[in-house]
Amino acid sequence: MNVAAIGIMCKAPQPGQAKTRLAKAVGAVAAAELSACFLRDVAAAIEVMPETLGRRGYAVYAPAGTEQVLRELFPEKFGLLLQAGDDLGEALFGGTRDLLLAGHDCVLLVNGDSPTLPSHYLIQAIEALRNSGDRMVLGPASDGGYYLIGLKRPHKALFAKIEWGTETVFDRTRERAAEIGLATTLLPEWYDIDDIETLGWLRDELTGSSTRFRGGSPASATRAFLATALPARA
Repeated sequence: MNVAAIGIMCKAPQPGQAKTRLAKAVGAVAAAELSACFLRDVAAAIEVMPETLGRRGYAVYAPAGTEQVLRELFPEKFGLLLQAGDDLGEALFGGTRDLLLAGHDCVLLVNGDSPTLPSHYLIQAIEALRNSGDRMVLGPASDGGYYLIGLKRPHKALFAKIEWGTETVFDRTRERAAEIGLATTLLPEWYDIDDIETLGWLRDELTGSSTRFRGGSPASATRAFLATALPARA
């Protein structure tokens, strides 16, 4: 049976190291605790996918030495894969390469900052990758990056000449795919939470008042934390 790898790109949620932009608004400890909730919720979105689809979750993590912290956050069946390289491009390429070498038929790498990421987007991505021929699946993020990249082969060119952390990431990645003749399937747009504005988007979605993002995963851990530790101001 084919088994897709779904790797969550993440850093151990430690105060002062996690969600630093958001920490300026909510404090370092709350930002780290929110990051941990985000990771739990993205993992939960993977775990509710039908096992008959063939999938296994992974934490593709940094830094080394934080394995015990992450093991307590993720489901027991999740694997842990230490990120390779010095920047995000090297980490994404290394994660794709290593998970394919582990025997998976395809790899999805998703960010760990989208707690309401819809499970059906992940299913769509795997189904697209299992069509014949080499291809890429890309999930555009609202900030100009992407929340998901899916591949069947480790194409290093997709991660070269990219200005990571800018609004050009999605467009440049599509350009790299076109340059090497790689077919691309696009998923619907989604978002990640990096600052106080996008935290507001999340609150709107969770309360059903968002006009932009609907139908996301429950984000139970994040929802509970926001209700108790960071209630919205009247």
